[in-house]
Amino acid sequence: MSEAVRLAIYDSFVSRGRAPKVLELATTIVRSPASIRQSLLALHASRDIVLSESALAAFSASSDVCDAEAAAIVMAHPFTSVPLGFSVMGRDVLWWGGCAWDSFALPHLIPDQAPMLVATRCPSCETPLAFDVGSVGPPTGGPADAVAHFLIPTSHMWDDVVHTCGHQRIFCNERCVDSWLADSGNKKGYIMPIQQLWRLASGWYTGRLDAGYKRREPAQAKDYFRSVGLQGDFWGL
Repeated sequence: MSEAVRLAIYDSFVSRGRAPKVLELATTIVRSPASIRQSLLALHASRDIVLSESALAAFSASSDVCDAEAAAIVMAHPFTSVPLGFSVMGRDVLWWGGCAWDSFALPHLIPDQAPMLVATRCPSCETPLAFDVGSVGPPTGGPADAVAHFLIPTSHMWDDVVHTCGHQRIFCNERCVDSWLADSGNKKGYIMPIQQLWRLASGWYTGRLDAGYKRREPAQAKDYFRSVGLQGDFWGL
């Protein structure tokens, strides 16, 4: 049951660019709204999706108050229902990009919509940035020295995953990262060039749209991080 709900959620994001509501899921899967709520709670607990705080509270209390809420499902990585600094335009579908990582992952997950236009603003100087991202070769566009900065290390990414995703951003260059860190009072996280961001995103979500998909275990994740050239304590390596 939960797997059928998960697949329906992803189908809605892929085809319509948004999460389905509880009542839509109940109609699609032909189950009661109450059973849909229980499946959503299970998927939230397994980190397959992220529920809004209001939906989590309502579903836990067996309340239908959030059944028609458009953003009850905040995230089903790499998709999001809320703006976190990125938009991603495919051939005929437009999505919010959850973060730099997830935005660059969408062309790999949905290659028939690629190449995609990933748009954002530098968090420091607010310069508009746009990248043409495909599934075959590295992205084009944007400043030559643009970089991605990840603020939260892997060991704490799920402490507040929305905050984490909101702070995986693309900057014009490392000078802009330093300026933003000074202004925000945050400590430097991990900086990578755009080509490495593309490699990180390229295979991370492979199979997520398929039935029976299982999230990577920590050891498998570490192997993947090493394979795309990441290193250090930030990535648990």
